[in-house]
Amino acid sequence: MNVEHINPFIEASQTVLKQITGIDAKLGKIFVKDSPYASDNILIIVGLTGKMRGQAVFAMNQSVALDIASSMMGGIEAVELDEISKSAISELANMILGNTATILYNNGIGIEITPPTFLMGDNMQISNSKMTTICIPILLDDNKQMQIDISIVK
Repeated sequence: MNVEHINPFIEASQTVLKQITGIDAKLGKIFVKDSPYASDNILIIVGLTGKMRGQAVFAMNQSVALDIASSMMGGIEAVELDEISKSAISELANMILGNTATILYNNGIGIEITPPTFLMGDNMQISNSKMTTICIPILLDDNKQMQIDISIVK
């Protein structure tokens, strides 16, 4: 996977987070994950089709998810991951990937995205056979982070 494919995910995540939540997100050190890998307890999975086939997995812990949901709901504090909070987090992933798809399209790489799937649980493990997974750590306020794992079919 080349940098032309990764940069749109970074650009879109930073732009959308700033616009929607006011968070000035920074980029952590990008790395390749071996499959299978353990993940945080909140996942939003969005499928990618077209010239890039695979999936994007947004991974975060519950504290980060609640912070993001609170920011998206105009500062109303989310104290639990109810349906509204889950919907807000899923919509953030949808907006980031919608922006990513637009950037990729403008670069001549047409992709489509699937509706987001929200998963929550302990000890989750992701196995992506026949795909390379690039982890993009997005550093948020107060030493918190969200990871975007991009898995593309080889």
